[in-house]
Amino acid sequence: MLEVRSLTKRFGSVVAVEDFSLALPDGEILALLGPSGCGKTTVLRIVAGLEQPDAGRVLLAGRDATDRPPEKRGVGLVFQSYALFPHLSVGANVAYGLRFRRGDRKRRVRELLELVGLAGYERRKPHQLSAGQQQRVALARAIAPEPRVLLLDEPLSALDAALRKDLRAELRALLGKLGMTALYVTHDQEEALALADRVAVMREGRLEQVAPPEDLYAKPRTPFVASFLGRANLWPGRVASVDGDRAVVEVAGERIPAARGECREGDEVFLFFRPEWVEVGEGPFTAEIQSAEYLGDRWELRARFHGLPLVLVMGEAPPRTTFPFAVSAAQAIRRK
Repeated sequence: MLEVRSLTKRFGSVVAVEDFSLALPDGEILALLGPSGCGKTTVLRIVAGLEQPDAGRVLLAGRDATDRPPEKRGVGLVFQSYALFPHLSVGANVAYGLRFRRGDRKRRVRELLELVGLAGYERRKPHQLSAGQQQRVALARAIAPEPRVLLLDEPLSALDAALRKDLRAELRALLGKLGMTALYVTHDQEEALALADRVAVMREGRLEQVAPPEDLYAKPRTPFVASFLGRANLWPGRVASVDGDRAVVEVAGERIPAARGECREGDEVFLFFRPEWVEVGEGPFTAEIQSAEYLGDRWELRARFHGLPLVLVMGEAPPRTTFPFAVSAAQAIRRK
């Protein structure tokens, strides 16, 4: 439904996007994730037709749309600021751009407001709504013309944390119900994992990795993806041996088994594992606690192992000084 091929975009001497390619099948929700300034919003604006690439093509439903104006691309766009017209009612905002006859327009607006949980709000003005309600109006307006692809530019970032969590669940359910293809830009890792069928991680204008959320979290291909997406332990080491898809990584004089990934024997690697993959109480290794932070449902500990930083989580009060531990799962990631 959407394909971008080898996009490059420069602003003066700054390369915002470089050789970026991505494809979305019909009905997929893909989150474009990365730190501020990585180029994700520039990609979205190129797809929308608000920016022209210096190189590369944009295809919608198999047809080249690179040179089409925004209004002829068949895409819907939800901005970070919602961009509602303050002088128009909710109903008029949703109806804006619809080319239906008057009676059909009213019926379409009623259907959409009911769909987003705002039935009966047609006559209200945007300033009479909460931030969450304004976001729903913006979404209803974007999907009103039945676009081929829906583009969302950090639409929940202006909301408080609790409301953001509620609305992302509603948004996921709504997009699934509509079967809509969506490109969702965000810098919030948790939001991307919760909403998307696949997540594409960007760094400095380039695509680092694209994969389903579970694979991206558990099997990152680069140290950047591992550290950017959630908490990660990354210990420098070397692949001592390889057996099929398993490897033994030598770290600080110790040998630790791990998934091989794309590494070969002798490669300089990072041993990657998540804090929740550390088992405390028994094991071949001993760590020394540096600090402990109580977070309500868990303790987060920072410790040292042969001088290496170790982050782990526990469900009960931690020991005071040292503790034995084992790493239940790990992966070797080649250093880049």
